Amino acid sequence: MGAADVVPGVSGGTVALITGIYERLISALVAADKEALILLLHGRWRALWYRLDGSFLAWLLAGILTAVFTLASAVHWLLERYPQPLWSFFTGLILVSGVVLVRDEVNVAKFDHLLMFTVGVILAVVIATLPPSGFLVGLPGLFFAGAIAICAMILPGISGSFILVLLGMYAPVLAAVRELQFTQLAVFALGCTAGLLCFTRLLGWLLKHARFRLIAALSGILLGSLMTVWPWQIAVVIGADDALGQWTRPVLPTHASITDPQWGLCGGGFILGMLVVWGLHKLSRHAYR
Repeated sequence: MGAADVVPGVSGGTVALITGIYERLISALVAADKEALILLLHGRWRALWYRLDGSFLAWLLAGILTAVFTLASAVHWLLERYPQPLWSFFTGLILVSGVVLVRDEVNVAKFDHLLMFTVGVILAVVIATLPPSGFLVGLPGLFFAGAIAICAMILPGISGSFILVLLGMYAPVLAAVRELQFTQLAVFALGCTAGLLCFTRLLGWLLKHARFRLIAALSGILLGSLMTVWPWQIAVVIGADDALGQWTRPVLPTHASITDPQWGLCGGGFILGMLVVWGLHKLSRHAYR
């Protein structure tokens, strides 16, 4: 999840869904409620730890932070030197994962499952093809951007950093981090907290009362996100002097702007992504079933 979150356009929620820990993650986050606050205020640490599934969250957080600090440089190096093979890797990972998820969890013969799957695909494709906008400004914009971006990070197939780009808030957030603008960072963190607490409860309720429809929609979002990670993209500048950032759109590898499709490396990356999915499924089967 940490390695995926480092890459703009890839969601850590995708890996959580692939490895079979998605529902457990949502349940643990939903448990941070009023009763958990009461346990915290009364100093009942052991009860609070078990209520929040503390061991699971602690190991997960440790893994995410380890990947962020150890793999960030390598991932950014690959994005700069070999972006097409890297995106091919994620394409293979997401494509095979989506197919397996649909096979195991979605009954496409049922109209409601098919409808939710289609809605998920359309949502992901629309988000992937939207150009950045610049309607959010100031501290309210940072709060709203944090709330929306954290929701995207929980959803498989939708990247929180990509949502920030769409909202025109990617550069302001990076500037706040780089320049240590504590007020802006605090407002952004409050937005993330509010979005996380609200959205995880919605997901928890849906998993409890409409699990298969939700999984169908998530499967659609996952497969629809292939437009975001498509290896061959061309850049489109949005706004005067790149004011809103750089937007990319997918093209065929034979497009005139693609000087070197890197067929061999891309094919190898795609196969590696498929092998990773196979390995993760084997591990998750032994660990959680």
